[in-house]
Amino acid sequence: MSGFALHLLRHGAPDTPGLLMGRTDGAPTAAGIAACAAQTAGLGIERLLASDLMRSRAAGEAIGRALALPLTIDPRWRELDFGDWDGRASCTVDQDALGRFWDDPDANPAPGGERWSALVARVAAALADLAPVPTLVVAHGGSMRAALHILCGFDRRQLWTFDLPYAARLSLHVWPGEPMSAQIVGLTP
Repeated sequence: MSGFALHLLRHGAPDTPGLLMGRTDGAPTAAGIAACAAQTAGLGIERLLASDLMRSRAAGEAIGRALALPLTIDPRWRELDFGDWDGRASCTVDQDALGRFWDDPDANPAPGGERWSALVARVAAALADLAPVPTLVVAHGGSMRAALHILCGFDRRQLWTFDLPYAARLSLHVWPGEPMSAQIVGLTP
């Protein structure tokens, strides 16, 4: 099989940046939505998906209107749930615990939060359900990194080296199969 294009687009800037926003559903800014829409020119996508969180869904809706494509909402593309830290600035949480989390988010999840392996499992299920057509997913930094782990084999430490600012687009060429694999063809901040 020849594979297909998969574009992962991080949601635009939320109205309250700088917070650990997992399940916290902050509204996106109009500029953030516009920045996401600007990333879609000339992609030739046939399928459009978004996380169910407002900051991704709103960008997906705007892109869908602009490209006359239906939007499919898939909660499996949500950000990692930061539990008790969710919605807080990182400087307000225990710094030792936060450091242990960044070193190994599976062994040291946020209190009441989701393990890295749970995020990887749900993103893997979402990837497995993709039709092999040019696709855009409006997602989050964590779910994008989980996709890179699954498709390209990057380990957690390597994943944190990817700068994925708001409205960044990561373009991949995906080869379906077991296991799925991909090649990065572009990163547009």
